[in-house]
Amino acid sequence: MWPLARNSMSLFFQGKLFADPLKVYRQIALGAVLTAFLFVGLNQAGAPLLGAAAVAGFIGGVIQPFLFKNIRYR
Repeated sequence: MWPLARNSMSLFFQGKLFADPLKVYRQIALGAVLTAFLFVGLNQAGAPLLGAAAVAGFIGGVIQPFLFKNIRYR
């Protein structure tokens, strides 16, 4: 299992894992930005720091499959 993960990581960082790496990076950035805005918004709305982090992290994790559903691998 470890060699498979190591091989996938090396292909990812070489830019050879995905057919369109720029699309993948854009989707990763979009998910991170949406999660960060949600976290800041919840924190500004008065939610406790730990609660805001938990909710933002959960929702950020839930949106990842939708962001990555059209990603093509090589």
